[in-house]
Amino acid sequence: MTQSPQLSVVVPVFNEQDNVAPLIQEITTALRGRAPSDGGDFEIVYIDDHSRDGTLAALQALKAGVPELRVLHHVTQSGQSTAVRTGVKAARGAWIATLDGDGQNDPADIPKLLAKRAESAPEVKLFAGWRVNRQDSGSKRWASKWANAIRRRMLRDDTPDTGCGIKLFERAAFLDLPYFDHMHRYLPALMQRAGWKTLSVPVNHRPRGAGVSKYNNLNRALVGIADLRGVAWLIRRGKVTAVVER
Repeated sequence: MTQSPQLSVVVPVFNEQDNVAPLIQEITTALRGRAPSDGGDFEIVYIDDHSRDGTLAALQALKAGVPELRVLHHVTQSGQSTAVRTGVKAARGAWIATLDGDGQNDPADIPKLLAKRAESAPEVKLFAGWRVNRQDSGSKRWASKWANAIRRRMLRDDTPDTGCGIKLFERAAFLDLPYFDHMHRYLPALMQRAGWKTLSVPVNHRPRGAGVSKYNNLNRALVGIADLRGVAWLIRRGKVTAVVER
C-alpha cells in the first residue's frame, strides 16, 4: 500500500466483535487486485467507538495480517456521526467509502459505486447506497419508510434512502459540511446544500450476521424530529456563491 491511497474505507463500530473479521475479509476480497483508480489502492480505517466487548482487541489482532488496516479508538463513546468524521479526518484517500460495522452492507458494492463515479459528472460528490431489498424486521422497514417520506418532503433531497451505511463521497467535500451529531443521516441534503450533486445507487442489503442493533424505532424518531428541523433551517439559511478569480 502506498502512503497516499486513492480510497479509504471508513467503518465505525461499537460492540461488533463477531462482525469485525468477516467484514474486513470481505473488504479486502472486494478491493485487492483491482486497478488503483478502481479501488485497488486502498486503506481500511476502523473507528472503535469505545466498545465494551472484544471489538478493539479483535481489530488489533487483525492488523498483523491486514496491512491495509488502521485502527482508531474513541476514549469515550461519541456516536456514529462522530466516528465517521474521525475516520474521514484521519483518512489518507481523496475519496471515502463508508460501511456500517454490522455486516449488513455488502463490500462487493464498493466497486459498483466507484464505477458509477467514473461515469458521472465531476460535480457529483456523493454516491449513496439505496437498499432496494431491505433485510430488516417489518417494523424497522415500516418506520424507515415513513421517516424517509417525511424527510424527502421537508428537505426535498430527492433521495429514497439516507439511512444506508454504504456511501462513496469526496473527502474534501465532506469535511466542508457543517458537523453535528447524527449528520451521517443527512449527507445527501447537506451535500446539495453545499452546491454539489448526489446520486442514489441500488445496493445489496443483508441480515445482521451477529450482535444486536444499537438503535430502536423510538429513539430514531425522537432524535429525527429535532434533526430534521435543524437541517431544514441550515438549508434555508445556506447560500452558494460562484467565485471567479480576476
